[in-house]
Amino acid sequence: MAQSVRGAGSPSRKGKALGVSIAAAVGGFLFGFDSSVINGAVNSLTDHFHLGAFLSGFVVSIALLGCAVGAWYAGRLADIWGRRKVMLLGSAMFIISSVGSALAFSVPDLLVWRVIGGLGIGIASVIAPAYISEVAPASGRGALGSLQQLAITIGQLVVLSSNKGLAGAAGGASQDLWWGLQAWRWMFLVGVIPAAVYGVLALMIPESPRYLVQKGRIGDAAGVLERISGEEDGRAKASEIQQTLRKEHRTSFADIRGARFGLHPLVWVGIIMAALQQLVGINAIFYYSTTLWQSVGFSESSSFTTSVITAAINVVMTVVAMLFIDRVGRRRLLTIGSIGMFLSLLLTAIAFSQQHGSGKSVTLPHPYGPLALVGANAFVVFFALSWGPVMWVMLAEMFPNRMRAMALAIGTASNWIFNFIVTFAFQPATDHVGLSWLYGAFALFAFLSIWFVRFKIPETKRMTLESMTGESYRRPDASQGRGTPTA
Repeated sequence: MAQSVRGAGSPSRKGKALGVSIAAAVGGFLFGFDSSVINGAVNSLTDHFHLGAFLSGFVVSIALLGCAVGAWYAGRLADIWGRRKVMLLGSAMFIISSVGSALAFSVPDLLVWRVIGGLGIGIASVIAPAYISEVAPASGRGALGSLQQLAITIGQLVVLSSNKGLAGAAGGASQDLWWGLQAWRWMFLVGVIPAAVYGVLALMIPESPRYLVQKGRIGDAAGVLERISGEEDGRAKASEIQQTLRKEHRTSFADIRGARFGLHPLVWVGIIMAALQQLVGINAIFYYSTTLWQSVGFSESSSFTTSVITAAINVVMTVVAMLFIDRVGRRRLLTIGSIGMFLSLLLTAIAFSQQHGSGKSVTLPHPYGPLALVGANAFVVFFALSWGPVMWVMLAEMFPNRMRAMALAIGTASNWIFNFIVTFAFQPATDHVGLSWLYGAFALFAFLSIWFVRFKIPETKRMTLESMTGESYRRPDASQGRGTPTA
Protein backbone atom coordinates (compact mmCIF):
# COMPACT_ATOMS: atom_id res chain seq x y z
CA MET A 1 0.00 0.00 0.00
CA ALA A 2 2.81 2.41 0.82
CA GLN A 3 4.22 2.05 -2.67
CA SER A 4 0.86 2.60 -4.34
CA VAL A 5 0.28 6.01 -2.81
CA ARG A 6 3.68 7.64 -3.34
CA GLY A 7 2.46 9.31 -6.47
CA ALA A 8 -0.36 11.00 -4.62
CA GLY A 9 1.93 13.89 -3.83
CA SER A 10 2.59 14.78 -7.46
CA PRO A 11 1.35 18.34 -8.11
CA SER A 12 -0.11 17.40 -11.51
CA ARG A 13 -2.00 14.45 -10.02
CA LYS A 14 -3.24 16.58 -7.13
CA GLY A 15 -4.45 19.07 -9.68
CA LYS A 16 -6.33 16.41 -11.63
CA ALA A 17 -7.92 14.99 -8.48
CA LEU A 18 -8.93 18.50 -7.47
CA GLY A 19 -10.30 19.24 -10.93
CA VAL A 20 -12.59 16.22 -11.20
CA SER A 21 -13.68 16.67 -7.57
CA ILE A 22 -14.66 20.28 -8.26
CA ALA A 23 -16.62 19.15 -11.33
CA ALA A 24 -18.52 16.55 -9.29
CA ALA A 25 -19.08 19.03 -6.48
CA VAL A 26 -21.04 21.35 -8.80
CA GLY A 27 -23.92 19.10 -7.79
CA GLY A 28 -23.44 20.56 -4.31
CA PHE A 29 -23.64 24.03 -5.86
CA LEU A 30 -27.10 23.12 -7.19
CA PHE A 31 -28.01 21.86 -3.72
CA GLY A 32 -26.99 25.21 -2.21
CA PHE A 33 -28.67 27.14 -5.00
CA ASP A 34 -31.99 25.37 -4.51
CA SER A 35 -31.84 25.64 -0.72
CA SER A 36 -31.55 29.43 -0.87
CA VAL A 37 -33.32 30.49 -4.07
CA ILE A 38 -36.58 30.10 -2.20
CA ASN A 39 -35.21 32.46 0.48
CA GLY A 40 -35.71 35.56 -1.65
CA ALA A 41 -38.87 34.33 -3.35
CA VAL A 42 -40.93 32.96 -0.45
CA ASN A 43 -42.60 36.26 0.54
CA SER A 44 -43.50 37.07 -3.06
CA LEU A 45 -44.75 33.52 -3.64
CA THR A 46 -46.89 33.75 -0.54
CA ASP A 47 -48.46 37.03 -1.68
CA HIS A 48 -48.83 36.03 -5.36
CA PHE A 49 -50.58 32.72 -4.66
CA HIS A 50 -52.29 33.95 -1.44
CA LEU A 51 -50.71 31.23 0.70
CA GLY A 52 -51.24 30.75 4.41
CA ALA A 53 -48.45 29.69 6.78
CA PHE A 54 -49.12 25.99 6.17
CA LEU A 55 -49.05 26.15 2.35
CA SER A 56 -46.14 28.59 2.34
CA GLY A 57 -44.07 26.18 4.42
CA PHE A 58 -45.17 23.29 2.23
CA VAL A 59 -44.11 25.05 -0.99
CA VAL A 60 -40.67 25.70 0.53
CA SER A 61 -40.21 22.23 1.96
CA ILE A 62 -41.84 19.86 -0.54
CA ALA A 63 -38.69 19.87 -2.68
CA LEU A 64 -36.96 18.19 0.26
CA LEU A 65 -39.25 15.16 0.01
CA GLY A 66 -38.14 14.85 -3.62
CA CYS A 67 -34.56 15.14 -2.39
CA ALA A 68 -35.07 12.23 0.02
CA VAL A 69 -36.47 10.03 -2.77
CA GLY A 70 -33.69 11.05 -5.19
CA ALA A 71 -31.05 10.33 -2.56
CA TRP A 72 -32.56 6.91 -1.86
CA TYR A 73 -32.41 5.75 -5.48
CA ALA A 74 -29.23 7.55 -6.54
CA GLY A 75 -26.85 4.86 -5.26
CA ARG A 76 -28.69 2.07 -7.02
CA LEU A 77 -28.87 4.00 -10.28
CA ALA A 78 -25.17 4.85 -10.00
CA ASP A 79 -24.28 1.15 -9.70
CA ILE A 80 -26.36 0.35 -12.79
CA TRP A 81 -25.71 3.34 -15.07
CA GLY A 82 -22.47 4.74 -13.68
CA ARG A 83 -21.81 7.95 -11.75
CA ARG A 84 -21.59 10.26 -14.78
CA LYS A 85 -24.96 9.30 -16.31
CA VAL A 86 -26.69 9.81 -12.98
CA MET A 87 -25.09 13.25 -12.71
CA LEU A 88 -26.57 14.06 -16.15
CA LEU A 89 -29.99 12.94 -14.92
CA GLY A 90 -29.72 15.29 -11.93
CA SER A 91 -28.71 18.15 -14.22
CA ALA A 92 -31.69 17.60 -16.54
CA MET A 93 -34.14 17.44 -13.64
CA PHE A 94 -32.87 20.70 -12.17
CA ILE A 95 -33.13 22.50 -15.52
CA ILE A 96 -36.75 21.33 -15.89
CA SER A 97 -37.50 22.40 -12.33
CA SER A 98 -35.95 25.86 -12.75
CA VAL A 99 -37.94 26.65 -15.89
CA GLY A 100 -41.17 25.15 -14.54
CA SER A 101 -40.94 26.99 -11.19
CA ALA A 102 -40.23 30.29 -12.96
CA LEU A 103 -43.32 29.93 -15.16
CA ALA A 104 -45.63 28.40 -12.54
CA PHE A 105 -49.23 29.63 -12.80
CA SER A 106 -50.77 27.79 -9.85
CA VAL A 107 -49.80 26.17 -6.57
CA PRO A 108 -50.20 22.54 -7.80
CA ASP A 109 -47.88 22.92 -10.79
CA LEU A 110 -45.36 24.86 -8.68
CA LEU A 111 -45.33 21.92 -6.25
CA VAL A 112 -44.68 19.49 -9.14
CA TRP A 113 -41.70 21.50 -10.40
CA ARG A 114 -40.30 21.80 -6.86
CA VAL A 115 -40.50 18.02 -6.41
CA ILE A 116 -38.74 17.38 -9.75
CA GLY A 117 -35.97 19.76 -8.70
CA GLY A 118 -35.77 17.96 -5.36
CA LEU A 119 -35.27 14.62 -7.10
CA GLY A 120 -32.35 16.10 -9.05
CA ILE A 121 -30.78 17.65 -5.96
CA GLY A 122 -31.19 14.44 -3.98
CA ILE A 123 -29.37 12.54 -6.72
CA ALA A 124 -26.55 15.09 -6.82
CA SER A 125 -26.23 15.11 -3.02
CA VAL A 126 -25.39 11.39 -2.98
CA ILE A 127 -23.35 11.09 -6.17
CA ALA A 128 -20.98 13.99 -5.52
CA PRO A 129 -19.52 12.82 -2.16
CA ALA A 130 -19.52 9.17 -3.28
CA TYR A 131 -17.68 9.95 -6.53
CA ILE A 132 -15.15 12.21 -4.80
CA SER A 133 -14.40 9.60 -2.14
CA GLU A 134 -13.79 7.02 -4.89
CA VAL A 135 -11.33 9.10 -6.95
CA ALA A 136 -9.56 11.06 -4.19
CA PRO A 137 -6.26 9.85 -2.68
CA ALA A 138 -6.80 8.76 0.94
CA SER A 139 -4.39 11.37 2.34
CA GLY A 140 -6.47 14.22 0.91
CA ARG A 141 -9.92 12.65 0.88
CA GLY A 142 -11.21 14.79 3.75
CA ALA A 143 -10.34 18.08 2.06
CA LEU A 144 -11.61 16.96 -1.35
CA GLY A 145 -14.74 15.47 0.19
CA SER A 146 -15.37 18.84 1.84
CA LEU A 147 -15.67 20.37 -1.63
CA GLN A 148 -19.28 19.15 -1.57
CA GLN A 149 -20.09 21.40 1.38
CA LEU A 150 -17.97 24.26 -0.01
CA ALA A 151 -19.93 24.06 -3.26
CA ILE A 152 -23.18 24.12 -1.26
CA THR A 153 -22.10 27.28 0.55
CA ILE A 154 -20.93 28.96 -2.66
CA GLY A 155 -24.26 28.08 -4.27
CA GLN A 156 -26.05 29.73 -1.35
CA LEU A 157 -23.86 32.83 -1.58
CA VAL A 158 -24.28 33.15 -5.36
CA VAL A 159 -28.05 32.75 -5.34
CA LEU A 160 -28.56 35.11 -2.40
CA SER A 161 -26.43 37.69 -4.21
CA SER A 162 -28.41 37.02 -7.39
CA ASN A 163 -31.69 37.37 -5.50
CA LYS A 164 -30.56 40.67 -4.03
CA GLY A 165 -29.49 41.98 -7.44
CA LEU A 166 -32.70 40.91 -9.18
CA ALA A 167 -34.92 42.30 -6.43
CA GLY A 168 -32.95 45.56 -6.44
CA ALA A 169 -33.14 45.91 -10.23
CA ALA A 170 -36.91 45.42 -10.18
CA GLY A 171 -37.53 47.58 -7.12
CA GLY A 172 -38.71 44.56 -5.12
CA ALA A 173 -39.00 40.80 -5.51
CA SER A 174 -42.69 41.07 -6.48
CA GLN A 175 -42.14 43.69 -9.19
CA ASP A 176 -41.89 43.00 -12.93
CA LEU A 177 -38.33 42.81 -14.28
CA TRP A 178 -37.89 41.55 -17.87
CA TRP A 179 -40.38 40.17 -20.39
CA GLY A 180 -43.23 40.73 -17.98
CA LEU A 181 -41.87 38.26 -15.42
CA GLN A 182 -41.58 39.27 -11.78
CA ALA A 183 -38.14 39.28 -10.15
CA TRP A 184 -38.97 36.20 -8.04
CA ARG A 185 -39.58 34.21 -11.24
CA TRP A 186 -36.15 35.22 -12.56
CA MET A 187 -34.64 34.00 -9.29
CA PHE A 188 -35.72 30.48 -10.24
CA LEU A 189 -34.85 30.85 -13.93
CA VAL A 190 -31.21 31.70 -13.18
CA GLY A 191 -30.82 28.10 -11.94
CA VAL A 192 -30.72 26.85 -15.54
CA ILE A 193 -27.15 28.16 -15.88
CA PRO A 194 -25.40 26.14 -13.10
CA ALA A 195 -27.50 23.07 -13.94
CA ALA A 196 -26.33 23.18 -17.57
CA VAL A 197 -22.71 23.66 -16.44
CA TYR A 198 -23.06 20.60 -14.18
CA GLY A 199 -24.27 18.52 -17.11
CA VAL A 200 -21.39 19.61 -19.35
CA LEU A 201 -18.80 18.89 -16.63
CA ALA A 202 -20.32 15.44 -16.04
CA LEU A 203 -19.52 14.62 -19.67
CA MET A 204 -15.89 15.69 -19.23
CA ILE A 205 -14.84 13.81 -16.06
CA PRO A 206 -13.78 10.13 -15.97
CA GLU A 207 -16.01 7.40 -14.61
CA SER A 208 -15.41 6.20 -11.04
CA PRO A 209 -12.69 3.50 -10.86
CA ARG A 210 -14.83 1.39 -8.53
CA TYR A 211 -17.69 1.39 -11.04
CA LEU A 212 -15.26 0.51 -13.84
CA VAL A 213 -13.88 -2.41 -11.82
CA GLN A 214 -17.42 -3.54 -11.03
CA LYS A 215 -18.09 -3.67 -14.79
CA GLY A 216 -14.87 -5.59 -15.48
CA ARG A 217 -13.05 -2.65 -17.12
CA ILE A 218 -9.82 -3.15 -15.16
CA GLY A 219 -7.57 -1.32 -17.63
CA ASP A 220 -9.80 1.75 -17.67
CA ALA A 221 -9.99 1.72 -13.87
CA ALA A 222 -6.20 1.47 -13.60
CA GLY A 223 -5.82 4.47 -15.88
CA VAL A 224 -8.13 6.60 -13.77
CA LEU A 225 -6.40 5.51 -10.56
CA GLU A 226 -3.00 6.49 -11.95
CA ARG A 227 -4.04 9.76 -13.62
CA ILE A 228 -6.45 11.04 -10.97
CA SER A 229 -5.94 9.23 -7.66
CA GLY A 230 -2.14 9.30 -7.81
CA GLU A 231 -1.59 5.54 -7.62
CA GLU A 232 1.86 4.39 -8.80
CA ASP A 233 0.53 0.99 -9.84
CA GLY A 234 -3.05 1.43 -11.00
CA ARG A 235 -3.50 -2.23 -11.91
CA ALA A 236 -2.46 -3.37 -8.46
CA LYS A 237 -4.93 -0.99 -6.85
CA ALA A 238 -7.65 -2.03 -9.31
CA SER A 239 -6.97 -5.66 -8.41
CA GLU A 240 -7.28 -4.80 -4.72
CA ILE A 241 -10.66 -3.17 -5.41
CA GLN A 242 -11.67 -6.21 -7.47
CA GLN A 243 -10.79 -8.56 -4.63
CA THR A 244 -12.88 -6.43 -2.26
CA LEU A 245 -15.82 -6.49 -4.66
CA ARG A 246 -15.55 -10.28 -5.10
CA LYS A 247 -16.05 -10.70 -1.38
CA GLU A 248 -19.17 -8.64 -1.62
CA HIS A 249 -22.50 -8.91 -3.35
CA ARG A 250 -25.03 -6.33 -4.42
CA THR A 251 -25.87 -4.19 -1.41
CA SER A 252 -29.21 -5.01 0.18
CA PHE A 253 -30.92 -4.63 3.52
CA ALA A 254 -29.21 -7.82 4.65
CA ASP A 255 -25.89 -5.92 4.66
CA ILE A 256 -27.10 -3.26 7.07
CA ARG A 257 -29.10 -5.40 9.44
CA GLY A 258 -28.10 -5.59 13.06
CA ALA A 259 -29.38 -6.40 16.50
CA ARG A 260 -30.25 -2.81 17.42
CA PHE A 261 -33.69 -2.00 16.06
CA GLY A 262 -32.99 -3.98 12.92
CA LEU A 263 -29.97 -2.01 11.66
CA HIS A 264 -26.20 -2.21 12.05
CA PRO A 265 -25.06 0.21 14.81
CA LEU A 266 -22.89 2.12 12.37
CA VAL A 267 -25.88 2.74 10.10
CA TRP A 268 -27.73 4.22 13.07
CA VAL A 269 -24.72 6.48 13.70
CA GLY A 270 -25.02 7.74 10.12
CA ILE A 271 -28.79 8.25 10.38
CA ILE A 272 -28.56 10.18 13.66
CA MET A 273 -25.56 12.23 12.55
CA ALA A 274 -27.41 13.25 9.36
CA ALA A 275 -30.52 14.11 11.39
CA LEU A 276 -28.60 16.20 13.93
CA GLN A 277 -27.03 18.25 11.14
CA GLN A 278 -30.54 19.48 10.31
CA LEU A 279 -32.03 19.56 13.82
CA VAL A 280 -29.59 22.29 14.90
CA GLY A 281 -31.56 24.52 12.50
CA ILE A 282 -29.04 25.50 9.84
CA ASN A 283 -31.59 25.61 7.04
CA ALA A 284 -33.93 27.76 9.08
CA ILE A 285 -31.20 30.34 8.51
CA PHE A 286 -30.73 29.73 4.79
CA TYR A 287 -34.35 29.13 3.76
CA TYR A 288 -35.89 31.88 5.85
CA SER A 289 -33.14 34.36 6.75
CA THR A 290 -34.54 37.17 4.59
CA THR A 291 -38.03 36.67 6.04
CA LEU A 292 -36.55 36.27 9.54
CA TRP A 293 -34.68 39.55 9.52
CA GLN A 294 -37.65 41.39 8.00
CA SER A 295 -39.81 40.02 10.80
CA VAL A 296 -37.64 41.70 13.43
CA GLY A 297 -37.53 45.11 11.81
CA PHE A 298 -34.96 44.93 8.95
CA SER A 299 -35.99 46.42 5.60
CA GLU A 300 -36.24 44.09 2.57
CA SER A 301 -32.96 45.46 1.17
CA SER A 302 -31.15 45.15 4.53
CA SER A 303 -32.51 41.62 4.98
CA PHE A 304 -31.13 40.57 1.58
CA THR A 305 -27.76 42.15 2.45
CA THR A 306 -27.65 40.40 5.84
CA SER A 307 -28.43 37.05 4.19
CA VAL A 308 -25.60 37.56 1.68
CA ILE A 309 -23.15 38.37 4.50
CA THR A 310 -24.21 35.21 6.36
CA ALA A 311 -23.69 33.12 3.20
CA ALA A 312 -20.23 34.67 2.69
CA ILE A 313 -19.26 33.75 6.26
CA ASN A 314 -20.42 30.21 5.54
CA VAL A 315 -18.12 29.98 2.50
CA VAL A 316 -15.06 31.33 4.30
CA MET A 317 -15.41 29.02 7.30
CA THR A 318 -15.99 25.99 5.08
CA VAL A 319 -12.64 26.72 3.42
CA VAL A 320 -11.07 26.86 6.89
CA ALA A 321 -12.61 23.46 7.69
CA MET A 322 -11.15 22.02 4.47
CA LEU A 323 -7.67 23.14 5.56
CA PHE A 324 -7.93 21.38 8.91
CA ILE A 325 -10.10 18.30 8.41
CA ASP A 326 -7.20 16.01 7.42
CA ARG A 327 -4.90 17.49 10.07
CA VAL A 328 -7.14 17.92 13.10
CA GLY A 329 -9.46 15.00 12.39
CA ARG A 330 -13.20 14.62 11.96
CA ARG A 331 -14.24 14.07 15.58
CA ARG A 332 -12.31 17.03 17.00
CA LEU A 333 -13.83 19.43 14.45
CA LEU A 334 -17.30 18.08 15.19
CA THR A 335 -16.80 18.56 18.93
CA ILE A 336 -15.58 22.14 18.53
CA GLY A 337 -18.49 22.87 16.24
CA SER A 338 -21.08 21.35 18.58
CA ILE A 339 -19.93 23.42 21.55
CA GLY A 340 -19.79 26.62 19.49
CA MET A 341 -23.22 26.00 17.94
CA PHE A 342 -24.79 25.38 21.34
CA LEU A 343 -23.47 28.63 22.84
CA SER A 344 -24.35 30.77 19.79
CA LEU A 345 -27.86 29.30 19.45
CA LEU A 346 -28.43 29.87 23.16
CA LEU A 347 -27.43 33.53 22.70
CA THR A 348 -29.84 33.83 19.75
CA ALA A 349 -32.68 32.27 21.76
CA ILE A 350 -32.09 34.71 24.63
CA ALA A 351 -32.09 37.66 22.20
CA PHE A 352 -35.39 36.61 20.60
CA SER A 353 -36.96 36.18 24.04
CA GLN A 354 -36.98 39.99 24.24
CA GLN A 355 -39.01 40.57 21.06
CA HIS A 356 -41.93 43.00 21.10
CA GLY A 357 -45.09 42.60 19.04
CA SER A 358 -46.25 39.71 16.91
CA GLY A 359 -46.82 38.66 13.28
CA LYS A 360 -45.26 41.21 10.93
CA SER A 361 -44.94 43.83 13.67
CA VAL A 362 -42.07 42.26 15.64
CA THR A 363 -39.12 44.32 16.85
CA LEU A 364 -36.06 43.58 18.99
CA PRO A 365 -35.04 46.39 21.37
CA HIS A 366 -31.39 47.42 21.64
CA PRO A 367 -29.08 45.58 22.21
CA TYR A 368 -30.99 42.38 21.44
CA GLY A 369 -31.25 42.97 17.68
CA PRO A 370 -27.45 43.05 17.23
CA LEU A 371 -27.10 40.13 19.68
CA ALA A 372 -29.49 38.01 17.57
CA LEU A 373 -27.47 38.87 14.48
CA VAL A 374 -24.17 38.01 16.20
CA GLY A 375 -25.58 34.74 17.57
CA ALA A 376 -26.99 33.63 14.21
CA ASN A 377 -23.77 34.38 12.36
CA ALA A 378 -21.61 32.78 15.07
CA PHE A 379 -23.78 29.68 14.69
CA VAL A 380 -23.08 29.67 10.94
CA VAL A 381 -19.34 30.01 11.65
CA PHE A 382 -19.24 26.94 13.90
CA PHE A 383 -21.56 24.91 11.67
CA ALA A 384 -19.46 25.64 8.56
CA LEU A 385 -16.29 24.77 10.46
CA SER A 386 -17.61 21.37 11.48
CA TRP A 387 -20.97 19.73 10.91
CA GLY A 388 -21.49 21.28 7.47
CA PRO A 389 -18.57 19.61 5.64
CA VAL A 390 -17.64 16.82 8.07
CA MET A 391 -21.04 15.11 7.99
CA TRP A 392 -20.84 14.62 4.20
CA VAL A 393 -17.24 13.40 4.40
CA MET A 394 -18.12 10.90 7.12
CA LEU A 395 -21.16 9.51 5.30
CA ALA A 396 -19.06 8.94 2.19
CA GLU A 397 -16.19 7.14 3.96
CA MET A 398 -17.20 5.63 7.31
CA PHE A 399 -19.07 2.52 6.12
CA PRO A 400 -17.56 -0.81 5.02
CA ASN A 401 -17.66 -1.43 1.27
CA ARG A 402 -20.32 -4.12 1.63
CA MET A 403 -22.83 -1.61 2.99
CA ARG A 404 -21.51 1.77 1.77
CA ALA A 405 -23.98 2.41 -1.07
CA MET A 406 -27.07 1.46 0.95
CA ALA A 407 -25.89 3.13 4.17
CA LEU A 408 -24.93 6.35 2.35
CA ALA A 409 -28.36 6.46 0.70
CA ILE A 410 -30.12 5.93 4.04
CA GLY A 411 -28.00 8.56 5.80
CA THR A 412 -28.56 11.11 3.04
CA ALA A 413 -32.31 10.36 2.96
CA SER A 414 -32.36 10.91 6.74
CA ASN A 415 -30.71 14.30 6.23
CA TRP A 416 -33.33 15.33 3.67
CA ILE A 417 -36.25 14.06 5.75
CA PHE A 418 -35.18 16.04 8.80
CA ASN A 419 -34.43 19.00 6.55
CA PHE A 420 -38.07 18.77 5.44
CA ILE A 421 -39.35 18.51 9.02
CA VAL A 422 -37.39 21.55 10.22
CA THR A 423 -38.18 23.62 7.14
CA PHE A 424 -41.88 22.75 7.04
CA ALA A 425 -42.35 23.34 10.77
CA PHE A 426 -40.36 26.59 10.99
CA GLN A 427 -43.04 29.11 10.00
CA PRO A 428 -45.94 27.48 11.91
CA ALA A 429 -43.69 27.01 14.95
CA THR A 430 -42.58 30.65 14.74
CA ASP A 431 -46.23 31.73 14.82
CA HIS A 432 -47.27 29.38 17.64
CA VAL A 433 -44.30 29.18 20.04
CA GLY A 434 -42.05 32.05 18.94
CA LEU A 435 -38.45 32.31 17.79
CA SER A 436 -37.00 32.12 21.29
CA TRP A 437 -38.40 28.64 21.98
CA LEU A 438 -37.54 27.54 18.46
CA TYR A 439 -33.88 28.56 18.74
CA GLY A 440 -33.83 27.10 22.23
CA ALA A 441 -34.83 23.74 20.69
CA PHE A 442 -32.04 24.07 18.12
CA ALA A 443 -29.61 24.78 20.99
CA LEU A 444 -30.78 21.62 22.78
CA PHE A 445 -29.99 19.47 19.74
CA ALA A 446 -26.57 21.14 19.45
CA PHE A 447 -25.94 20.25 23.10
CA LEU A 448 -26.96 16.62 22.50
CA SER A 449 -24.62 16.48 19.49
CA ILE A 450 -21.63 17.10 21.80
CA TRP A 451 -22.26 13.80 23.57
CA PHE A 452 -23.16 11.97 20.41
CA VAL A 453 -19.76 12.84 18.91
CA ARG A 454 -18.00 11.87 22.13
CA PHE A 455 -19.53 8.41 22.42
CA LYS A 456 -20.68 7.32 18.98
CA ILE A 457 -18.81 8.86 16.03
CA PRO A 458 -15.58 7.12 14.88
CA GLU A 459 -12.44 8.80 13.58
CA THR A 460 -11.68 7.91 9.94
CA LYS A 461 -8.79 10.27 9.26
CA ARG A 462 -6.19 8.85 6.82
CA MET A 463 -7.85 5.42 6.52
CA THR A 464 -8.40 3.87 3.08
CA LEU A 465 -11.92 2.95 1.97
CA GLU A 466 -10.88 -0.71 1.71
CA SER A 467 -9.83 -0.70 5.38
CA MET A 468 -13.25 0.40 6.65
CA THR A 469 -14.50 -2.93 8.00
CA GLY A 470 -16.95 -1.65 10.59
CA GLU A 471 -15.21 -3.67 13.32
CA SER A 472 -12.98 -0.77 14.38
CA TYR A 473 -15.97 1.47 15.14
CA ARG A 474 -17.24 -0.24 18.26
CA ARG A 475 -15.54 2.41 20.34
CA PRO A 476 -14.88 5.77 18.65
CA ASP A 477 -11.44 6.15 20.20
CA ALA A 478 -10.43 2.69 19.05
CA SER A 479 -10.46 3.69 15.39
CA GLN A 480 -7.28 5.70 15.79
CA GLY A 481 -4.50 3.65 14.33
CA ARG A 482 -6.74 0.77 13.23
CA GLY A 483 -7.42 -0.32 9.69
CA THR A 484 -4.81 0.59 7.11
CA PRO A 485 -3.37 4.05 7.68
CA THR A 486 -2.01 5.72 4.60
CA ALA A 487 0.43 8.20 6.00
